[in-house]
Amino acid sequence: MRTDLFDYRLPPELVAQEPLRDRSASRLMVVDRSTGSISHGAFSDVPGLLDAGDCLVVNTSRVFPGRLETRKAGTGGRVELLLLERLEPGCWEALTRGASLRPGVRLELPGTPLMAEITETAGDGKARLTLSGAPPDDIEGLLFGAGRVPLPPYIKGDIPDPERYQTVYAEREIAAAAPTAGLHFTEGLLDQVRRRGVSIAGLELAVGMDTFVPVREEQVEDHAIHSEWFNVTGECAREVNRSVGRVVAVGTTVVRALETASAAAGQGGRVSEAAGRTSLYITPCYSFRAVDALVTNFHIPRSTLLMLVCAFGGTGLIMEAYERAVSAGYRFYSFGDAMMVV
Repeated sequence: MRTDLFDYRLPPELVAQEPLRDRSASRLMVVDRSTGSISHGAFSDVPGLLDAGDCLVVNTSRVFPGRLETRKAGTGGRVELLLLERLEPGCWEALTRGASLRPGVRLELPGTPLMAEITETAGDGKARLTLSGAPPDDIEGLLFGAGRVPLPPYIKGDIPDPERYQTVYAEREIAAAAPTAGLHFTEGLLDQVRRRGVSIAGLELAVGMDTFVPVREEQVEDHAIHSEWFNVTGECAREVNRSVGRVVAVGTTVVRALETASAAAGQGGRVSEAAGRTSLYITPCYSFRAVDALVTNFHIPRSTLLMLVCAFGGTGLIMEAYERAVSAGYRFYSFGDAMMVV
């Protein structure tokens, strides 16, 4: 399948650079797979689009403050680190920028006693580093205290309140990027959802920065998708399996986690308890087993995220929806507007 089937023209001014004052004030495009209809509304309409017995599933991962300014020990050369993933206590994978690095280089974190030593490098700017200078139980607190929450590469400035790049239900700091479909929800909106008899279940998927990388291969099948850590707890699986209505995934990350967890469920329900890494690559012709509806943002051209949405809603219908969104001036990407595919 050709990758350019998932390309589209996006005027730069439609890339949202900051969140709206009210999370739920975003626009909402509703795409109906059964009728092919495309309608427009506001995200605050979401509770009315859900039915008693549905189960809304959210990704509760929180973005860690992984953007760090460091200096090379001895020379003082500035190096920006972007933490990607905790590999084990005191050991991280990171993106490096600002100086030539090789194994053995040591980096100081100003304002902390910490030292980061580069233990391995790769040609794509990624490096493995080991932290020292404090008791193991104190390292992460010091590290996060020195960092800032990173924003996607298409956001050109900072935002006044970093909490706007966190969902209101975010819990553990395990992700390098936010599950942005959930940024539209407020506590009040979630209360409305519950009052309609809709259950809410939480799972974890540690979103990585590779989520912002477009597919560069000419053929979709030639792309090697990144893997991400996920956790579908027994409680989440039971809530999903008890549902007598639709399972509504908030975001592509939730889809990947649930569909991965569905593979081991057999005849025992839609999903089973599961944790580990998922490399599930969802493209058109994939048969969905766990998810019935999807709330999502508008994604980067040629991205695996857009391919997943096309697999769920149908490539022709979703690409038509994107064309209409561009024509109607929808806001795109992390701080942009939303789509609900039913």
